[in-house]
Amino acid sequence: MSEEIENTQPHAPADGNGTQPTTPPIKESDTQPIKPVKPSRWKSTLIGILGFLLLIGLGGFGGYASGVGARQNAEQSILAQQLTEQFSFAIVDIEFGRYENARQRLEFIISKDPNFPGAREKLTEVLVLSTIPTATPVPTVTATPDFSGAESAFARAQELIRAQDWAGALTALDTIRKLDPNYKTAQVDGMYYFALRNYGNALITQQGNLEGGIYYLTLAERFGPLDNTSIGLRDGARAYLTGASFWELDWVQAVEYFSQVAAGWPSLWDGTMTAGQRYFTALVSLGDELFTKEDYCGAYDVYQKAAAYGQLNGTSANNSAEAFTICYPATPTVDPNTLITPTVPPTDAPTESPTAEPTATP
Repeated sequence: MSEEIENTQPHAPADGNGTQPTTPPIKESDTQPIKPVKPSRWKSTLIGILGFLLLIGLGGFGGYASGVGARQNAEQSILAQQLTEQFSFAIVDIEFGRYENARQRLEFIISKDPNFPGAREKLTEVLVLSTIPTATPVPTVTATPDFSGAESAFARAQELIRAQDWAGALTALDTIRKLDPNYKTAQVDGMYYFALRNYGNALITQQGNLEGGIYYLTLAERFGPLDNTSIGLRDGARAYLTGASFWELDWVQAVEYFSQVAAGWPSLWDGTMTAGQRYFTALVSLGDELFTKEDYCGAYDVYQKAAAYGQLNGTSANNSAEAFTICYPATPTVDPNTLITPTVPPTDAPTESPTAEPTATP
C-alpha cells in the first residue's frame, strides 16, 4: 500500500547535487480551494418572465381573433335575417300596390347583398308595375240588408218547435240560413240541435224509421253532444238493423243482436216487428234448427228461453218435449215389492248351531 501511495506522488526534479528535489515556492493563493462557476439567477428568471409574457400575448391574440370571427358571424346572421324580413315586407307591399315602399326595400337589400336571391327580379317587376297607371275605383253602393225575411222565418221556426213539428221547424231554420247566414247564429244553432235531436228520436220510436232517426241524431251531434237517452236509442237502432241483416241467414247472430235490443228497448221496431218479437221468433227458429241437427240439449235450452217471451207453437212445443226426453232421460226406479233372494251357502261347508246357555236358578 505504501508503495502505491508513493508512486502516485509527483516526482520533482533533483537539484544539481542530486541529493534533494527542488520544489517551486508555494503561493498563498494556491492554497485556497477552487469554487465552481454558477450561472446567475437573474438571467434564468428573466427568461422565464419573458416566456410567460409571450404565452399570455399569444393567448390574448388567439382569443381576440376568435372573438372577431364570432362577432363577424353574428353580424352576418343578423344581417341575413334583416334582409329576409325586408324581402318579405317587399312582397307584401307589391301585393297591396305599395310599389314605392317595395322599391326602397329591394334597393336596400341589393346594397347590402347584391346576390340576395330574387331581389333583382322583384325590383325589375316593381319598376315595371310602378309605370302602369292605376284605375280609380268607382265606389259601389252597398245595399242595406233586409232582415225582414230572416226575422219572419225565425218566428215561424219558433212556432213550429212549440208545436213539435220538427220537420217544419228544420225547413224554417234552413230558410233563415239561406237568407242570412249570420242572423242570430247562436240561437239558430241551438234551435237546430233541439229540432234535429227530437226529430231523430221521433223517427225511431214513433215511426219505426231507424235509418232516418240515426241520420238526424248524427246531424244533431254536430251542434252539441247528445244526451244518454239519444245515444242509447241510436245504438239500439243500429243493433236492430245489424240483427235484421242476419234474419233467416244466421239465426245465431240474429239471436245475439236481438237479445241486446230486447233487453233495453223491447218495443223498438222497424215497422214490421218489435225487438221483443224479433228475439222470440229468432229463438224459436234457432231451436228448430238445432233440433233438426239433432243437437237436442242445445235445442231444449233455446226453446226454454223462447218460452219466457211467448208461447211455443205446436211443432216447437213438441220438439221441446221430445228434446227434453232425449237430453234428460228418466232414471229407472226400483220396485219396492221386488224380493231379494238370499244367498244359500254351500252344502259342504260346516255349519254350527248355537247352543243355549243354561240359565242359573236361584
